[in-house]
Amino acid sequence: MILCVEDNKLIFGAVNELLELEGWHVEVCQDGIAALAKINAKEHYDLITLDNDLPGVSGLELLHHARALVHRRQTPIIMLSASDIEQEARLAGANAFLRKPEDMNAMAETVARLLTRKPRHTSKGYCE
Repeated sequence: MILCVEDNKLIFGAVNELLELEGWHVEVCQDGIAALAKINAKEHYDLITLDNDLPGVSGLELLHHARALVHRRQTPIIMLSASDIEQEARLAGANAFLRKPEDMNAMAETVARLLTRKPRHTSKGYCE
């Protein structure tokens, strides 16, 4: 299962569709507060994608928080942002940084590189 945290409907729709076409289960959160609850929960996520500019809690804050949790320290995290925050994201523990929108085509390849297992069947999950 991949947790995709993105408030832009066009971007999360594209990411969701791309990852589901690759065979991944995707759960989408559209704000930082809902994502914080998901990150704190014990639900297993194979990978997390974070936008930085989110309502409530920023992606960088979520990244710092996730890395402070024992059950999220090893979870691969991809930071997606149109902002120039790659260095901050890497220092906070991001495994990869993709610039929106130009690096979106690299999403499937980046996920495949970070995960060693093959994709599973798709399903949709949303939180707001």
